[in-house]
Amino acid sequence: MSNAALVSKMVAYEDADDRVRAVYDDIMETKGIDWIPNFWQVLATHPPMLEDVWASIKSAMAPGRIDPLMKEMIALAVSATNGCEYCLESHTAAARKLGMDDDLQGELMAVIGAFNRTNALAAGYRVPPDEKLKAAARRAPKPA
Repeated sequence: MSNAALVSKMVAYEDADDRVRAVYDDIMETKGIDWIPNFWQVLATHPPMLEDVWASIKSAMAPGRIDPLMKEMIALAVSATNGCEYCLESHTAAARKLGMDDDLQGELMAVIGAFNRTNALAAGYRVPPDEKLKAAARRAPKPA
């Protein structure tokens, strides 16, 4: 992957219109930061996309049954699998802020590597899913 930037334009906070600034302000408040990451500055070149992507991320990362560190680790796993350097840096920083240390990151990377390998093998061999696994995956857990 080339390090050459493909981005021709970013929208800095001071250059943003009211619509973009509203999203930027929400990003900073939600993330507890005092700056706008490059990713959002690039998306701001098309405000409808900025709004849509931010709303989607904010909803997905909102409090729920999955704790915030686990959500960041999932995002990190997807970023590693997709080879997105920007996202790797972003989600590693966020996970570390939430308590991920070197040992936890190493364990996460081992899981990511193991399942990227088995996914590639299953896809390459075109292994059909077992009917018993399909049924188990669709079964709701029994109430405790």
